[in-house]
Amino acid sequence: MSKKEDKHPSVREQVLTYNDYAALDDGNRYELVNGQLELMRPVPSTRHQLISYELNKKISASCENEYFILYAPIDLILSNSEVRQPDIVMVHRDRLNILSRKGIEGPPDLVVEILSPSTLKRDKMDKLQAYARFCIPEYWIVEPELGILEQHVLKKDTYELANIYHQDEPITSRILPCISFTMDKVMENIPNI
Repeated sequence: MSKKEDKHPSVREQVLTYNDYAALDDGNRYELVNGQLELMRPVPSTRHQLISYELNKKISASCENEYFILYAPIDLILSNSEVRQPDIVMVHRDRLNILSRKGIEGPPDLVVEILSPSTLKRDKMDKLQAYARFCIPEYWIVEPELGILEQHVLKKDTYELANIYHQDEPITSRILPCISFTMDKVMENIPNI
């Protein structure tokens, strides 16, 4: 094996830490997954961003007095080798201690991911497992084309699909009792683009 071939596998197997991740400055956005960088490309679509904005408005309208509501890009530092960037994150104001200059250090109360074609598998499989492993009580996955919200609630160490919200069905949460909106209200301001 040549020196070049010898070096390449060790580079791929190197486990990166939060400090390695934070030192990156190449203009790209990454997540740190089990010590490996995952490029976040392409940038979210206009529809994705509009839905994120509308969700943020609806959640803020009823929850901002009780929760800090943050949206991407924000580092969710779950461990020294696991850093994610959810679309929306909620942290109860009693848990201010997990907010830092770096980002959110520890499991928030809720994470929301809005699907994109390039993130479908990552959001519905990889992040579902990772967020459960780090004990995030609730995880929402929003399907932007159909205007559907999947609500996953942590039971022991895995998520259970608690509900699928569509149209005018009021979204509720035992974990986040302040939640009060429908997907119709989110989607009514989204142009068909």
